Amino acid sequence: MGSGYYDQLIKVLKQHGCYRYRQGKGSHEIWFSPLVNDTFPVAYTIKNRHTANGILKQAGIEFKF
Repeated sequence: MGSGYYDQLIKVLKQHGCYRYRQGKGSHEIWFSPLVNDTFPVAYTIKNRHTANGILKQAGIEFKF
């Protein structure tokens, strides 16, 4: 669906119990992380590892690309 790191990122998020909460604005989804009990945005196009790692940090996941 997405490009760049999107597919890999979604796989890691799901492995850690995160799930898609709702559709966000434009090209973003809102995901929920049970690790931090909070929501965070995920874009369909994640072109660099720094952005992917930032999303993982918001989700409370230590995995690094």
